[in-house]
Amino acid sequence: MIGKLILEDGSVFQGMLASGTKAVGEVVFNTGMTGYQEVLTDPSYCGQIVTMTYPLIGNYGVADLFEQARQSFVRGFVISELCGQPSSWQAEDSLVSYLKTRNIPCIYGVDTRAITRRIRAHGTMKGVIVPADTPESEIAELFAISPFIEVVNEVTTKEVYRIPGNGPHIAVMDFGIKRNILNSMAKAGCNLTVLPAYTPAEEILALNPDGIFLSNGPGDPKDAPVETVRKLIGKKPIFGICLGHQLLALALGGDTYKLKFGHRGSNHPVKDLTTGRVYITSQNHGYAIDEDSLANLDVTVTHRAVNDGTVEGMRHNSLPVFSVQYHPEAAPGPDDSTYLFEEFMRLLNKEMNKARGN
Repeated sequence: MIGKLILEDGSVFQGMLASGTKAVGEVVFNTGMTGYQEVLTDPSYCGQIVTMTYPLIGNYGVADLFEQARQSFVRGFVISELCGQPSSWQAEDSLVSYLKTRNIPCIYGVDTRAITRRIRAHGTMKGVIVPADTPESEIAELFAISPFIEVVNEVTTKEVYRIPGNGPHIAVMDFGIKRNILNSMAKAGCNLTVLPAYTPAEEILALNPDGIFLSNGPGDPKDAPVETVRKLIGKKPIFGICLGHQLLALALGGDTYKLKFGHRGSNHPVKDLTTGRVYITSQNHGYAIDEDSLANLDVTVTHRAVNDGTVEGMRHNSLPVFSVQYHPEAAPGPDDSTYLFEEFMRLLNKEMNKARGN
Protein backbone atom coordinates (compact mmCIF):
# COMPACT_ATOMS: atom_id res chain seq x y z
CA MET A 1 0.00 0.00 0.00
CA ILE A 2 1.28 3.45 -0.89
CA GLY A 3 1.64 5.75 2.10
CA LYS A 4 3.12 9.07 3.05
CA LEU A 5 4.85 10.77 5.94
CA ILE A 6 3.59 14.32 6.42
CA LEU A 7 5.45 16.79 8.65
CA GLU A 8 3.64 19.62 10.35
CA ASP A 9 5.47 22.14 8.14
CA GLY A 10 3.65 20.62 5.16
CA SER A 11 6.51 18.49 3.84
CA VAL A 12 5.34 15.21 2.29
CA PHE A 13 7.47 12.07 1.76
CA GLN A 14 5.88 9.21 -0.15
CA GLY A 15 6.70 5.53 0.30
CA MET A 16 5.21 2.12 0.94
CA LEU A 17 3.44 1.02 4.12
CA ALA A 18 4.97 -2.16 5.52
CA SER A 19 2.64 -2.49 8.49
CA GLY A 20 0.01 -0.69 10.50
CA THR A 21 -2.04 2.10 9.03
CA LYS A 22 -1.93 5.50 10.70
CA ALA A 23 0.47 7.04 13.21
CA VAL A 24 1.12 10.41 14.82
CA GLY A 25 4.21 11.41 16.78
CA GLU A 26 7.25 13.65 17.04
CA VAL A 27 9.49 12.84 14.07
CA VAL A 28 13.14 12.27 15.06
CA PHE A 29 16.14 10.57 13.48
CA ASN A 30 18.61 7.95 14.69
CA THR A 31 22.11 7.77 13.18
CA GLY A 32 22.99 4.22 14.23
CA MET A 33 24.05 1.74 11.55
CA THR A 34 22.73 -1.18 13.63
CA GLY A 35 20.41 -1.69 16.58
CA TYR A 36 17.03 -1.12 14.94
CA GLN A 37 15.31 -3.66 17.22
CA GLU A 38 16.75 -1.99 20.31
CA VAL A 39 15.48 1.32 18.94
CA LEU A 40 12.00 -0.10 18.39
CA THR A 41 11.85 -1.38 21.97
CA ASP A 42 13.59 1.50 23.75
CA PRO A 43 10.81 3.09 25.88
CA SER A 44 12.52 6.48 25.57
CA TYR A 45 11.09 6.66 22.03
CA CYS A 46 7.53 6.61 23.32
CA GLY A 47 5.54 9.30 21.48
CA GLN A 48 7.97 9.47 18.56
CA ILE A 49 8.16 8.44 14.91
CA VAL A 50 11.75 7.30 14.38
CA THR A 51 13.59 7.83 11.08
CA MET A 52 16.65 5.60 10.60
CA THR A 53 19.36 7.45 8.67
CA TYR A 54 21.27 4.28 7.72
CA PRO A 55 19.76 3.21 4.37
CA LEU A 56 19.44 -0.59 4.79
CA ILE A 57 17.39 -1.78 7.76
CA GLY A 58 16.43 -5.35 8.63
CA ASN A 59 19.43 -7.15 7.12
CA TYR A 60 20.22 -9.21 10.25
CA GLY A 61 16.62 -9.86 11.27
CA VAL A 62 15.29 -9.79 14.82
CA ALA A 63 15.72 -11.93 17.93
CA ASP A 64 14.30 -11.88 21.44
CA LEU A 65 17.83 -11.34 22.75
CA PHE A 66 17.73 -7.72 21.54
CA GLU A 67 14.37 -6.73 23.09
CA GLN A 68 14.70 -3.80 25.52
CA ALA A 69 11.16 -3.66 26.92
CA ARG A 70 7.94 -5.61 27.17
CA GLN A 71 6.71 -4.07 23.91
CA SER A 72 7.49 -1.36 21.37
CA PHE A 73 6.43 2.15 22.32
CA VAL A 74 7.42 3.97 19.13
CA ARG A 75 4.54 5.58 17.29
CA GLY A 76 6.02 4.85 13.86
CA PHE A 77 9.12 3.75 11.96
CA VAL A 78 10.59 5.33 8.81
CA ILE A 79 13.28 3.64 6.72
CA SER A 80 14.79 3.86 3.27
CA GLU A 81 15.34 0.24 2.21
CA LEU A 82 13.56 -2.58 4.07
CA CYS A 83 15.36 -5.94 3.90
CA GLY A 84 12.88 -8.79 3.62
CA GLN A 85 15.40 -11.65 3.69
CA PRO A 86 17.74 -11.28 6.68
CA SER A 87 20.99 -13.18 7.07
CA SER A 88 22.34 -13.77 10.60
CA TRP A 89 23.01 -16.77 12.80
CA GLN A 90 21.02 -15.04 15.56
CA ALA A 91 17.97 -14.16 13.46
CA GLU A 92 14.69 -15.67 14.68
CA ASP A 93 12.41 -13.71 12.35
CA SER A 94 12.44 -10.94 9.77
CA LEU A 95 11.91 -7.29 10.62
CA VAL A 96 8.96 -7.20 8.20
CA SER A 97 7.20 -9.97 10.12
CA TYR A 98 8.12 -8.34 13.45
CA LEU A 99 6.54 -5.03 12.42
CA LYS A 100 3.39 -6.67 11.13
CA THR A 101 2.93 -8.93 14.16
CA ARG A 102 3.19 -5.97 16.54
CA ASN A 103 1.25 -3.61 14.26
CA ILE A 104 4.01 -0.99 14.34
CA PRO A 105 3.29 1.62 11.62
CA CYS A 106 6.20 1.62 9.19
CA ILE A 107 6.80 3.43 5.93
CA TYR A 108 9.75 2.50 3.71
CA GLY A 109 11.14 3.46 0.34
CA VAL A 110 11.25 7.11 1.40
CA ASP A 111 14.10 9.60 1.15
CA THR A 112 15.32 9.43 4.77
CA ARG A 113 18.25 11.70 3.93
CA ALA A 114 15.83 14.46 2.93
CA ILE A 115 13.76 13.92 6.08
CA THR A 116 16.87 14.12 8.26
CA ARG A 117 18.08 17.28 6.56
CA ARG A 118 14.63 18.82 7.08
CA ILE A 119 14.67 18.03 10.79
CA ARG A 120 18.25 19.26 11.22
CA ALA A 121 17.33 22.54 9.54
CA HIS A 122 13.98 23.16 11.19
CA GLY A 123 14.07 21.05 14.35
CA THR A 124 11.96 18.08 15.42
CA MET A 125 8.31 18.43 14.58
CA LYS A 126 5.09 16.48 14.69
CA GLY A 127 4.31 14.17 11.80
CA VAL A 128 1.82 11.56 10.66
CA ILE A 129 2.09 8.32 8.69
CA VAL A 130 -1.02 7.63 6.63
CA PRO A 131 -2.17 5.79 3.49
CA ALA A 132 -1.81 8.00 0.43
CA ASP A 133 -5.59 8.31 -0.06
CA THR A 134 -6.34 9.49 3.50
CA PRO A 135 -8.76 12.45 3.48
CA GLU A 136 -7.39 15.81 4.62
CA SER A 137 -9.96 15.91 7.44
CA GLU A 138 -8.54 12.69 8.97
CA ILE A 139 -5.00 14.01 8.65
CA ALA A 140 -6.03 17.20 10.47
CA GLU A 141 -7.58 15.10 13.26
CA LEU A 142 -4.34 13.15 13.64
CA PHE A 143 -2.27 16.32 13.85
CA ALA A 144 -4.54 17.51 16.67
CA ILE A 145 -3.47 14.55 18.83
CA SER A 146 -0.70 15.14 21.38
CA PRO A 147 1.86 12.29 21.28
CA PHE A 148 3.27 13.04 24.74
CA ILE A 149 0.42 12.49 27.20
CA GLU A 150 1.69 10.74 30.35
CA VAL A 151 4.39 8.88 28.43
CA VAL A 152 6.39 7.96 31.56
CA ASN A 153 3.27 6.44 33.08
CA GLU A 154 2.75 4.51 29.83
CA VAL A 155 6.20 2.89 29.80
CA THR A 156 6.97 2.31 33.49
CA THR A 157 6.44 -1.00 35.23
CA LYS A 158 2.98 -1.33 36.74
CA GLU A 159 4.16 -3.44 39.68
CA VAL A 160 7.22 -3.72 41.90
CA TYR A 161 9.47 -6.64 40.98
CA ARG A 162 12.80 -8.05 42.13
CA ILE A 163 15.95 -9.21 40.37
CA PRO A 164 17.89 -10.99 43.16
CA GLY A 165 21.62 -10.61 43.59
CA ASN A 166 24.26 -11.01 46.29
CA GLY A 167 25.56 -7.45 46.10
CA PRO A 168 24.24 -4.04 47.15
CA HIS A 169 20.48 -3.50 47.20
CA ILE A 170 19.49 -0.95 44.54
CA ALA A 171 16.08 0.71 44.32
CA VAL A 172 15.52 1.30 40.61
CA MET A 173 13.10 4.04 39.59
CA ASP A 174 11.72 2.85 36.27
CA PHE A 175 10.90 5.83 34.02
CA GLY A 176 11.15 3.56 30.96
CA ILE A 177 14.20 1.48 31.71
CA LYS A 178 15.99 -0.62 29.07
CA ARG A 179 16.57 -4.27 29.91
CA ASN A 180 20.28 -3.99 29.23
CA ILE A 181 20.62 -1.46 32.07
CA LEU A 182 19.06 -3.97 34.46
CA ASN A 183 21.23 -6.72 32.98
CA SER A 184 24.36 -4.60 33.50
CA MET A 185 23.59 -3.99 37.17
CA ALA A 186 22.55 -7.60 37.73
CA LYS A 187 25.81 -8.75 36.11
CA ALA A 188 27.64 -6.57 38.64
CA GLY A 189 25.87 -8.54 41.39
CA CYS A 190 23.34 -5.93 42.45
CA ASN A 191 20.16 -6.96 44.25
CA LEU A 192 17.52 -4.95 42.36
CA THR A 193 14.07 -3.76 43.35
CA VAL A 194 12.41 -2.15 40.32
CA LEU A 195 9.74 0.41 41.18
CA PRO A 196 7.01 2.24 39.23
CA ALA A 197 8.02 5.78 38.27
CA TYR A 198 5.61 7.51 40.62
CA THR A 199 6.48 5.54 43.76
CA PRO A 200 6.63 8.08 46.67
CA ALA A 201 10.05 8.85 48.09
CA GLU A 202 8.92 7.63 51.51
CA GLU A 203 8.16 4.16 50.11
CA ILE A 204 11.51 4.01 48.34
CA LEU A 205 13.44 4.96 51.46
CA ALA A 206 11.39 2.49 53.52
CA LEU A 207 13.05 -0.29 51.51
CA ASN A 208 16.37 0.90 53.01
CA PRO A 209 18.31 0.37 49.79
CA ASP A 210 22.07 0.80 49.60
CA GLY A 211 21.62 3.03 46.55
CA ILE A 212 19.10 4.45 44.10
CA PHE A 213 19.17 4.32 40.32
CA LEU A 214 17.24 6.78 38.13
CA SER A 215 16.56 5.33 34.68
CA ASN A 216 16.17 6.63 31.17
CA GLY A 217 12.69 7.48 29.88
CA PRO A 218 10.63 9.51 27.41
CA GLY A 219 9.26 13.03 27.31
CA ASP A 220 10.03 16.33 28.99
CA PRO A 221 11.91 15.83 32.29
CA LYS A 222 9.82 18.58 33.85
CA ASP A 223 6.78 16.32 33.47
CA ALA A 224 8.48 13.51 35.43
CA PRO A 225 8.53 13.14 39.27
CA VAL A 226 11.14 15.82 40.05
CA GLU A 227 9.91 16.35 43.61
CA THR A 228 10.36 12.66 44.44
CA VAL A 229 13.98 12.79 43.29
CA ARG A 230 14.52 15.97 45.32
CA LYS A 231 13.45 14.12 48.47
CA LEU A 232 15.88 11.28 47.74
CA ILE A 233 18.99 13.40 47.26
CA GLY A 234 21.26 13.20 50.28
CA LYS A 235 19.51 10.13 51.65
CA LYS A 236 21.24 7.47 49.57
CA PRO A 237 23.90 7.26 46.81
CA ILE A 238 22.27 7.99 43.44
CA PHE A 239 23.23 7.20 39.85
CA GLY A 240 21.15 8.61 36.99
CA ILE A 241 21.14 7.91 33.25
CA CYS A 242 19.53 10.03 30.50
CA LEU A 243 16.15 11.19 31.90
CA GLY A 244 17.50 10.34 35.36
CA HIS A 245 20.44 12.69 34.67
CA GLN A 246 18.07 15.51 33.74
CA LEU A 247 15.84 14.86 36.76
CA LEU A 248 18.82 15.12 39.09
CA ALA A 249 19.70 18.51 37.62
CA LEU A 250 16.13 19.76 38.07
CA ALA A 251 15.90 18.35 41.60
CA LEU A 252 19.15 20.09 42.56
CA GLY A 253 17.80 23.42 41.34
CA GLY A 254 19.07 23.44 37.77
CA ASP A 255 17.15 23.72 34.52
CA THR A 256 16.71 21.79 31.26
CA TYR A 257 15.82 22.80 27.70
CA LYS A 258 14.74 21.10 24.49
CA LEU A 259 17.42 20.49 21.88
CA LYS A 260 16.73 21.46 18.27
CA PHE A 261 16.84 17.86 17.02
CA GLY A 262 18.29 15.83 19.89
CA HIS A 263 20.99 13.18 20.08
CA ARG A 264 19.93 9.74 18.88
CA GLY A 265 22.34 7.08 17.71
CA SER A 266 25.22 4.81 18.72
CA ASN A 267 28.08 6.96 17.45
CA HIS A 268 28.14 10.14 19.57
CA PRO A 269 31.57 11.21 20.92
CA VAL A 270 31.67 12.30 24.57
CA LYS A 271 34.73 13.61 26.41
CA ASP A 272 35.44 12.58 29.99
CA LEU A 273 36.75 15.85 31.41
CA THR A 274 38.51 14.05 34.26
CA THR A 275 40.71 11.86 32.09
CA GLY A 276 40.53 13.65 28.75
CA ARG A 277 39.46 10.43 27.04
CA VAL A 278 36.77 10.51 24.35
CA TYR A 279 34.18 7.71 24.36
CA ILE A 280 31.89 6.75 21.51
CA THR A 281 28.47 6.53 23.12
CA SER A 282 24.91 5.44 22.53
CA GLN A 283 22.39 8.25 23.05
CA ASN A 284 18.68 8.91 22.87
CA HIS A 285 17.46 12.22 24.25
CA GLY A 286 15.75 15.38 23.10
CA TYR A 287 16.47 17.52 26.17
CA ALA A 288 19.68 18.72 27.80
CA ILE A 289 20.80 20.36 31.03
CA ASP A 290 21.23 24.13 30.93
CA GLU A 291 24.85 24.44 32.03
CA ASP A 292 24.41 28.06 33.17
CA SER A 293 21.79 26.86 35.65
CA LEU A 294 24.43 24.71 37.36
CA ALA A 295 26.71 27.67 38.10
CA ASN A 296 25.56 28.19 41.69
CA LEU A 297 25.02 24.52 42.49
CA ASP A 298 27.54 22.29 44.23
CA VAL A 299 28.15 20.14 41.14
CA THR A 300 30.93 19.60 38.62
CA VAL A 301 30.40 18.87 34.94
CA THR A 302 32.31 15.62 34.28
CA HIS A 303 31.44 14.81 30.64
CA ARG A 304 30.76 16.94 27.59
CA ALA A 305 29.43 16.19 24.10
CA VAL A 306 32.14 16.71 21.51
CA ASN A 307 29.68 17.62 18.75
CA ASP A 308 27.80 20.47 20.44
CA GLY A 309 29.36 20.97 23.89
CA THR A 310 26.25 20.02 25.88
CA VAL A 311 26.50 18.58 29.39
CA GLU A 312 26.83 14.78 29.24
CA GLY A 313 27.73 14.07 32.85
CA MET A 314 27.90 15.65 36.29
CA ARG A 315 28.87 14.82 39.84
CA HIS A 316 27.83 16.41 43.14
CA ASN A 317 30.84 17.77 44.99
CA SER A 318 29.81 16.72 48.49
CA LEU A 319 27.06 14.09 48.10
CA PRO A 320 27.37 10.57 46.58
CA VAL A 321 25.43 11.55 43.47
CA PHE A 322 26.46 11.38 39.80
CA SER A 323 24.83 10.98 36.40
CA VAL A 324 25.43 10.77 32.66
CA GLN A 325 23.28 11.78 29.72
CA TYR A 326 24.25 8.84 27.52
CA HIS A 327 23.70 5.07 27.82
CA PRO A 328 26.69 3.17 29.25
CA GLU A 329 24.90 -0.16 28.79
CA ALA A 330 25.18 0.80 25.10
CA ALA A 331 22.78 -1.38 23.17
CA PRO A 332 22.90 -0.60 20.35
CA GLY A 333 26.44 0.68 20.34
CA PRO A 334 29.91 0.22 21.84
CA ASP A 335 30.53 -1.07 25.34
CA ASP A 336 33.45 1.11 26.44
CA SER A 337 31.32 3.08 28.92
CA THR A 338 30.29 0.17 31.13
CA TYR A 339 32.92 1.35 33.61
CA LEU A 340 30.27 3.70 34.95
CA PHE A 341 28.40 0.77 36.52
CA GLU A 342 31.67 -0.26 38.17
CA GLU A 343 32.04 3.32 39.39
CA PHE A 344 28.55 3.13 40.90
CA MET A 345 29.51 -0.10 42.68
CA ARG A 346 32.65 1.51 44.11
CA LEU A 347 30.59 4.46 45.33
CA LEU A 348 28.06 2.14 46.97
CA ASN A 349 30.76 0.10 48.69
CA LYS A 350 32.45 3.26 49.92
CA GLU A 351 29.22 4.60 51.41
CA MET A 352 28.31 1.20 52.90
CA ASN A 353 31.72 0.97 54.56
CA LYS A 354 31.33 4.50 55.86
CA ALA A 355 27.95 3.60 57.36
CA ARG A 356 29.55 0.60 59.10
CA GLY A 357 32.26 2.85 60.52
CA ASN A 358 35.03 1.25 58.48
